Amino acid sequence: MQTGWAERECRNRGMGIAWLRPPYVTKLHGVEVTEARAVVDGRAIARRTYTTPVGTVFEDEFREPGTGQWKANRSWLSATPWLMAHLIKGPADFPAVKYIAEHTEYLPDYFPLEQAADWLGEDGIVVDALPHSPLQMFLIYWVGSEGGNCFLHLADYPDLVEDLLNAVSKSREPMYEIAAKSPAPASFCGDNVDGGLLGARLFERYCMPEYEKQAAILHRHGKLMMVHMDGRLDNIKHLIPRTPVDIIEAFHPLPMGDLPLDEARALWKDKVIWMGF
Repeated sequence: MQTGWAERECRNRGMGIAWLRPPYVTKLHGVEVTEARAVVDGRAIARRTYTTPVGTVFEDEFREPGTGQWKANRSWLSATPWLMAHLIKGPADFPAVKYIAEHTEYLPDYFPLEQAADWLGEDGIVVDALPHSPLQMFLIYWVGSEGGNCFLHLADYPDLVEDLLNAVSKSREPMYEIAAKSPAPASFCGDNVDGGLLGARLFERYCMPEYEKQAAILHRHGKLMMVHMDGRLDNIKHLIPRTPVDIIEAFHPLPMGDLPLDEARALWKDKVIWMGF
């Protein structure tokens, strides 16, 4: 939400503020990252290239005016950068992306959380900002859903996909431990779950086990786990109660979503539903 009259109106009605900040920094080993400007199909983009011992991959990012000049890496119109070309374009790109995952070191850095908590006081909460689960990274960022591309890769290269997702899941374990020990009361998995795109089978096979792994570590330290489920949830509504997720964040009822709030509340009796209008 932008600062101004809308925020004031919401806060006057009792709404608090939630600040998401990462509890870690990363260090890449054996990976060279470069960024350059280019023009592709008449559009100015930023090309980020990752060079590893097992291959080179790149992604093209379109950034609207203002991106990076104020907050949350958003443009003046509050739009996030748009990936025009994804890291994985075919089977030859899997080894490099796997190498990047396996050679990413996570180091604790709690200052951003401590600073935010000091600034907020009693006006809200600070939450660990963690990335999407491995499958959602694959679907949204590394391959993309355009033209069903992610599903074609799942069908055509199942062994490569499985190997990559397992490597990413393993590499995340130190990150979960770092988040579990942070001063924030809850950790946020920014999964952007949309059952209409993801489907029940993939959600059950890939997302649920990762939630279980993450939640087990967080719960040992008394932390709450929240997942960004801002999409259509009707076709996975029966699976959500089986997850250890404490907070369903950014829930959208009809007409933006496809599941009525009263039905969700009846089904998820032990979950907190955090609205996402």
